[in-house]
Amino acid sequence: MNRADPALVDTLLTTLGNAYAPYSNHPVAAVMECPDGQQFAGSNVEVAHYKGLCAEASAISAMITAGQRELAKVYVMGPGEHLCTPCGDCRQRIREFATPSTQIMVLSKQGEVLKTYTMDSLLPDAFGPEQLPER
Repeated sequence: MNRADPALVDTLLTTLGNAYAPYSNHPVAAVMECPDGQQFAGSNVEVAHYKGLCAEASAISAMITAGQRELAKVYVMGPGEHLCTPCGDCRQRIREFATPSTQIMVLSKQGEVLKTYTMDSLLPDAFGPEQLPER
């Protein structure tokens, strides 16, 4: 298996440790990487009414706040050695800023790339901005 860059793995592990997941006990970390190499990390944040924020949404929010609008790579790490892929809502969020060449990688806690997806394989026949009428 491929191993991710050690600095990226450290960022993901730190972010995973900062997740707030008292209800599910399922922390998740994500890093969004833009074409210029800038990276934005996010962790999941649960709240008592169960409408929390996913790690991917958290990282995308940081990316947008910084003025970025395009994803080159997405990295997701869950608490175990199994695949922790983005939920349906986050797949759509990623789709909003992805290109056909965007790579979505799911990593183990040891930094092994368990699986790599394209946007088309993660969310086939996705609805995107180009389907909306021009304003």
